[in-house]
Amino acid sequence: MRLPRELFRTVRSGNWSVKLSCLIMGFGCMANGQVGKGLLYLAFQVLSILFVICFGWQYISHFGTLGENAQKKVWDEAAQIYRRVPGDNSMLILLFSVLTFAVILLAVWVWCMNIRSAGRAYRLRREGKPVPSLREEAKTLLDGRFHVTLLSAPMVSLVLFTVLPIIFMILIAFTNFDSNHQPPGNLFTWTGLQNVTDIFLGSELKTATFRGILLWTVVWAVFATVTNYIFGMLLALLINHKYVKLKKMWRTWFIIPIAIPQFVSLLLVSRALEPTGAINVLLMELHLTETPLPFLTDPLLARITVIVINMWIGIPYTMMTFSGVLMNIPEELYESAEIDGAGPVRRFLSITLPYMIFVTTPATITTFVGNINNFNVIYLLTAGGPASLDYYQAGKTDLLVTWLYKLTVDQHDYALASTIGIFIFMIVSVCSLTVYNRSNAVRKEDMFQ
Repeated sequence: MRLPRELFRTVRSGNWSVKLSCLIMGFGCMANGQVGKGLLYLAFQVLSILFVICFGWQYISHFGTLGENAQKKVWDEAAQIYRRVPGDNSMLILLFSVLTFAVILLAVWVWCMNIRSAGRAYRLRREGKPVPSLREEAKTLLDGRFHVTLLSAPMVSLVLFTVLPIIFMILIAFTNFDSNHQPPGNLFTWTGLQNVTDIFLGSELKTATFRGILLWTVVWAVFATVTNYIFGMLLALLINHKYVKLKKMWRTWFIIPIAIPQFVSLLLVSRALEPTGAINVLLMELHLTETPLPFLTDPLLARITVIVINMWIGIPYTMMTFSGVLMNIPEELYESAEIDGAGPVRRFLSITLPYMIFVTTPATITTFVGNINNFNVIYLLTAGGPASLDYYQAGKTDLLVTWLYKLTVDQHDYALASTIGIFIFMIVSVCSLTVYNRSNAVRKEDMFQ
C-alpha cells in the first residue's frame, strides 16, 4: 500500500508533465531535463505494447480455455492424401501466457518507476537544483548503487529460471495434462482442484499411494538424517580423540566413498545385492544362507537396505563436518571443565554436544531436505521397487520425488506430477523453516560463545 500512496502523492503534487507520464512513459523526465532517461522509458513502453499486441495477445486470449481447436487430419480429394491442419497448442498457450503476464507485471513496475523519476526530476528543477543526466545516474551504478548492479543479474536469472518455471508448474497442476491430453493432437484444459481431490478424496488408489509414499518419505528422511548424524558424530569423536594415532590416514580411508562418483557406487551395490549378485553368492558359499536374500525385492528388507547403504555413503560427509567443528572448539573450555572436576561424559554433554548441535543445525536441516528429495540413492538402488499393485505407478521404496519422476517420464501424467511437486515444496518449506527458526542457531545466534 505504501507504493500506491506514494505514486498518488507524486502525481497530485506534480505539474502537467508528471501527470502526463501516467500515459506516456518518460514524458515527465524529458520535460524536466532528463531526455536520455525519458527516451529509455518511452522505448520500453513502445516495445512492451508491441510485444503484447504482436506476440502475447494470441496466447493470453486463449488462456481461459487453453485452446479450442485441436490439430486434425483432413482428407484432400485432389491429392488423395490426409493433410494435417494445424490447431491450438495448450502447452504453448500456457507457457507464453505466463511469459506475457510476466512482461505485463514488469511493465507495471517500470511504469511506477517512471512516475517516481518524473516526480523527482520535477522537484529538483522546482527547487533550482541540478537534474542528473542519464550518464551521471549510470555512473552511480558503479559507485553508490553498485549493489544494484551486482544483484541485477542474479535476480533476472532467478525470475527467468526459477520463479517463472515454478508458476508454470503450479498452473499445470490445475489442468488435465496427461498421456491422454498431449498437445497439439489433444488439448488439455483447466480442471480446477480435481488433481488435489484425486490425491485426497477422489481416487482410492491414488490416495493410498500418496499416503503410503508420504509416510515412507518422512520415515526415510528421519532415519537417513539421524543415522548419518549420530554415527558421523561418533566416528569424528573417535578419530579426533587424543589417543588415536594416524588421524589423517583414518580420515582418508573413510572419505573414499566420497571420492567415487555416487551413481557408480550405487549401481555397483545394486548389482551386488541382486539374487545372483556377489553378496548373495558369498553368503551361500559361506553357508550362511541357503537361498538368496531378497535385499531389493522384499518391501521391508528393501527399505532397510536403502537406509543402510545411505549410511555408508552419507556418514563420511557428516564425519568430515564434525571433524571441522571439533577442531575449532576452544581447548580452554575442556581444560576449565577438567579443573572443575567434570568427567568425559559431562564435558561431552556440556561442551562438545551443544557446540556441535549449534554449529551443524543449518547443515542438518539442509541434509533433511536433501533426503526428502534424495533421488539418487532410491532410484539407482531399487528404482523405487519392489513394485506393488497397492500403489498407483509406484513401488514400495519410492519417495515422493521418484514417484513424481515416474509419473512425468514414464506415464506423462504431468498434472498429477505437478500437484505432487507442490506438496513436496509445501512439506519441505514448512518443515525446514519451522525447525530452523525454532533452533538455537537462530534464537541464540548472538549469545553463543
